[in-house]
Amino acid sequence: MRTEPKPTRRPDRVFARLDREPERPAHIDVPRMSRHRVVLFSATLAFYLAIVWAVVTTSWLVRLDWQVMFFRPYQQWSGIHWFVDYYVVLGQRGPTAVMVAAWLGWRSWRQHTLRPLLTLGASLLLLNITVGAAKYGMGRLGPHYATVIGSNEMGLGGDIFPSGHTANAVVTWGILAYLASTPRARRWLSATSAVTSLGVGMATVYLGTHWLSDVLLGWAAGLLILLALPWCEPTIARAEAALFDLRDRWRSRRGSTAHVPIPVTPVALKPRTAAAEQTAPAREPVSSAHSPRTPVHRTPAPHTARSERPPVTPAGNRRPPHPERVPRGAAPAARPVTGG
Repeated sequence: MRTEPKPTRRPDRVFARLDREPERPAHIDVPRMSRHRVVLFSATLAFYLAIVWAVVTTSWLVRLDWQVMFFRPYQQWSGIHWFVDYYVVLGQRGPTAVMVAAWLGWRSWRQHTLRPLLTLGASLLLLNITVGAAKYGMGRLGPHYATVIGSNEMGLGGDIFPSGHTANAVVTWGILAYLASTPRARRWLSATSAVTSLGVGMATVYLGTHWLSDVLLGWAAGLLILLALPWCEPTIARAEAALFDLRDRWRSRRGSTAHVPIPVTPVALKPRTAAAEQTAPAREPVSSAHSPRTPVHRTPAPHTARSERPPVTPAGNRRPPHPERVPRGAAPAARPVTGG
């Protein structure tokens, strides 16, 4: 006879997996600045500087930017415009930061550590400083605001070089891979964040809001922040220890003030005048030692059953007397007749 599996078996496994780590796991290793990571950081930095130099010198990369702009992908493939409009939200700083912060906040609460949230805050701070400074420092205009065909549009007051959407997608989704607990989860999350950030960058090129070189520089800027995070780990650890010490001091101070008795302020009494003392009645002195009262014990009366007790009939009329009430059988008094 074939039996069907219980429908509650899979949810039980899920909740059991969620409750597996009630405290901070000890097997999570903090990434260090290894030699391999230093090599990747140096290579990414060289790529970053090469993109900037290629745009500043108006090289072949700028000509490619103009060719892609004249191709107008949003007109060539207009059927996917609605999807790209929604997909590009994965690179906006506000919605993505809220989603990732909610997940990392839950992890911080479950593992009793502030490292996930502090690492996210440090990465977003580095992103705003580095990318923001590069944007306003180079001042490149976007494709929709270009003035001269074939020029690099640098130093004209723009703020699109490098692409903020792309750099934010690399950092926000890449921080999940950086904070992964196992190597397998780190590999899967790294691939997912790479594909997501690649799609966000291509979406901005499709919509015509960024040049292709903006997207390349945005990828490099976001990757530099992720590779440089191990240098920030000592600062993050000190900040976490300081916050926990502050919490402990606050709890101890709150617990000590909870049991302190409230001081009673004495009330000042008004002095009594001589007239008030003469009119006041004299009080009898009350002795501090009270004489104990002797208990009185009564002799118990013999108990009789209810059936043996004689019936008691009340004597007299039980109705209250009334001046106007006439007894039964008596003639009423004659009323005086008046009138004409």
